Amino acid sequence: MSAIPDKPTTSRSSTWIIVVSVLLPAIVGYLYLGPRLITLDLHRGTLPFINAWINGSTTVVLIAAYIMIRLKKVDVHKRLMLTATGLSATFLVFYVLQHASFPAAEYGGGLKVAYGIVLITHIVLAAIIAPLVLITLVRGLSGRYSLHRRIARWTFPIWLYVGISGVVVYLMIAPYY
Repeated sequence: MSAIPDKPTTSRSSTWIIVVSVLLPAIVGYLYLGPRLITLDLHRGTLPFINAWINGSTTVVLIAAYIMIRLKKVDVHKRLMLTATGLSATFLVFYVLQHASFPAAEYGGGLKVAYGIVLITHIVLAAIIAPLVLITLVRGLSGRYSLHRRIARWTFPIWLYVGISGVVVYLMIAPYY
């Protein structure tokens, strides 16, 4: 694979990344706080279960991709990272559907402080991870590997935390659906 010299992200991809990065939290926030827009004939715990499964799967794929790049299996790493990105995009669709359909569950357990800390850090880092993933992906796919590696050092652990904490949040809130 020949590397393209590092250069700033093109303005077209930068604009796209900014638009997506602003719209995602705005849409999720509106759906979380606003009216229920969709009526689904599902148990209200079904979509959160699916989302936790997707988060867990994304975490496994991210770890596999990390191992592959350490083994210098770049093509396998690339396919796995595209899979992780696809899983995350699928998660977003189901997450939006969930919050457009059902009110948020209220945690009723005895570990409210721990739950709150995990939930808040998960939400904040989930909002941050979207633009980081997009920037990292654009840099990797365009062959700007040194810039890709530089941001991937931040993207990977944050994305991993978001995936793991998403499953933890689900396991803690699941009894209250």
